[in-house]
Amino acid sequence: MKKLLIRILVLLMLSTAVSLPVHAAEEKKAPLGEKTLSAIVIERDTGEVIFEKNSNKSLPPASMTKIMTMLLIMEAIDEGKLKYEDQVTVSEYAASMGGSQIFLEAGEQMSVNDMLKGIAVASGNDAAVAMAEHLAGSEEAFVKMMNEKASELNLEQTSFKNTNGLPVDNHYSSAHDLAIIAKELLKYEKITDYTSIYEDYLRKGTDKEFWLVNTNKLVRFYPGVDGLKTGFTQEAKYGLTATAEKDGMRVIAVVMGAPTSKERNAEVTSLLDHAFNQYSTETLFKKGDTLGEAKVVKGDQKRIEAITDDQVSILLKKGEEAKEPEVTVALDEHVAAPIEKGDVVGSLTVQLDGDTVVSTDLIAAESVDTASWWQLFKRTLSTFAGK
Repeated sequence: MKKLLIRILVLLMLSTAVSLPVHAAEEKKAPLGEKTLSAIVIERDTGEVIFEKNSNKSLPPASMTKIMTMLLIMEAIDEGKLKYEDQVTVSEYAASMGGSQIFLEAGEQMSVNDMLKGIAVASGNDAAVAMAEHLAGSEEAFVKMMNEKASELNLEQTSFKNTNGLPVDNHYSSAHDLAIIAKELLKYEKITDYTSIYEDYLRKGTDKEFWLVNTNKLVRFYPGVDGLKTGFTQEAKYGLTATAEKDGMRVIAVVMGAPTSKERNAEVTSLLDHAFNQYSTETLFKKGDTLGEAKVVKGDQKRIEAITDDQVSILLKKGEEAKEPEVTVALDEHVAAPIEKGDVVGSLTVQLDGDTVVSTDLIAAESVDTASWWQLFKRTLSTFAGK
């Protein structure tokens, strides 16, 4: 595709836009079973809806709950609060979880790396609880973090009561909300190293060796699928949040309430086919691209690079003429030190024909400490000297 021309405007501002909206789409003709309760497919970079059916209906998510559990784990790793090689000690409570499990024993120790495999591949309820306790001290405290994150993402049809999706009152989500959680999780590219595994082993070479087989069969049978999470309970029926990448375009498809696993997989396949056949994406900026510098107040540096928090793309309908996007970069007029790497220092908006199609944060590329008294004194002298 011919590279699109980009018109960029740079503004200064006092506050930032913090949300990345998902734009509603008309229900399009994508084959979908009548018995499936809810479905959606979105393009990952823009969040734009390609197809939806009852996508805001609150339903039990079953083990698709673990998408949020994995998101908080990956955030902790990214922030340096957790390492893949850290050892997690299993409690009596975690070991007691029923349903899908990796048969952890009380007192057993397992690495974060292997726990993630157990959650992502085998949907281990015990592994999810063990990780929650390791990070937050208790499952209850971790669930509070899950709901806080849901609120931060503006998810209005989601309420978590546990970390793994085992049936309990007032534990629900929607296809729309699960797609947004998946979109956030996929910011951490290493997660697909786990969710794309079809089979592997835990405790390999010991008498307690455990064979993992991915509950998401599309990882093996649909080209480009590398995640994310299945779900099933008698109450929820069959659900799947899947993601696939083809020709540089990544999509997320969610199906909830399918009557059988076969129908669930067929419907997700249909949604993915529909997205890839009808649409393509044009990448405007990669994650980490520098789009300007924000002024720092009382920092040991006077300016801070503002970089993209995620890849920025536009969604294009195949066969339609490409339009010229207008990109607006808005930087905070004054950012007070200290600044942590990743703090929001501006925003980026992309418009096509006057309609906003992307709105996302620009973040600090590095941390900036508060300037010392001596640094501030020298700056004052320089100002008076006219330097």
